[in-house]
Amino acid sequence: MTAIFLAIRGEYHAAMIALLWALFCDWFDGPIARRTANRTEDDRAFGGQLDSLVDIVCSAAAPATILLCVADLNAWFLPGAFLLLISGALRLAHFNIFGLRDGGDYCGLPIDTNIIVVTAVFAFRGSIGESVFPWVLYGVVVLLAALGLGPFKTPKLVGGWYYAITAYVIGMTGFYALAV
Repeated sequence: MTAIFLAIRGEYHAAMIALLWALFCDWFDGPIARRTANRTEDDRAFGGQLDSLVDIVCSAAAPATILLCVADLNAWFLPGAFLLLISGALRLAHFNIFGLRDGGDYCGLPIDTNIIVVTAVFAFRGSIGESVFPWVLYGVVVLLAALGLGPFKTPKLVGGWYYAITAYVIGMTGFYALAV
């Protein structure tokens, strides 16, 4: 929600920082919850549903809103924003029903990848140019929507990837904080 609010205000670097920390929290909430003592099956089910709601807001609605805001609410950008939302909802619904594939792989690109890619692409906004950047982001968002529903396996990242995500979040936070 914070990233959406900041994007609407045109504070894009702050919105990127909010997205990055949403990613960090998304990566670490599961391991923390699994270590919680006396967690019931209802607690697990509730947490899983809540996680999906947060994922759709942070990893689909926020990037879609950012796309619309950098495009000055141009109606031509609505289909891309809509595709990202629908793709995210379908992907999460599929995961909530079917879970990971055999072997512990995801089907398609995990939705939190949207945050990683959008925050990385946004770092090049200044060098791409204000008039071209919305179209670049549009293409990236449509590609992410398609890859989220792709019929390919993506391994669930564990172990050392937590360090990589932490380093990415801290590094990009520093970048955006200094770029303001």
